[in-house]
Amino acid sequence: MELSERIRGEIKELEQLLPRIQRAWEQSVLTPEEFAFLDSVALNLHSFYSGIERQFELIAKLVDGTAPVGKTWHRDLLFLMTVEIEELRPAIIGQESFAYLDELRRFRHLVRNVYTMNLSPKRIEPLVLGLFKHWPRLRAEFLAFAGFLDMLANIDESSPS
Repeated sequence: MELSERIRGEIKELEQLLPRIQRAWEQSVLTPEEFAFLDSVALNLHSFYSGIERQFELIAKLVDGTAPVGKTWHRDLLFLMTVEIEELRPAIIGQESFAYLDELRRFRHLVRNVYTMNLSPKRIEPLVLGLFKHWPRLRAEFLAFAGFLDMLANIDESSPS
């Protein structure tokens, strides 16, 4: 499967998380004593960022030819997606998307490393609200990159062998 198709498929998967996050968030606000809703929001935000990061890993490996390693590889990978690599690819995301995704990345780390009873609605609320604010732009950035990959594939197909 081509990378552009994988990106478009992942967008569809990510979009399925949005209503789940919204419903669980609304229920957590209505019934704050029922922690399962907040836990669901946290898990789905975690899944959302993980899906984004999987795409970034594929881009780094398949397009850039290498992916960051080491202790800070998650942040380095995210930053790498803001960088245009001359004669290879444009930047995948802009600074606004980077800033929001960096917050999600840190939150995912928190979800992985603390007990759910320590999750704070005050910490989660801006992430949920930000998701609906930033997703249209982030989606457009991914689709623009998929279009770039399609353009490259068409150029390769039309060039004489």
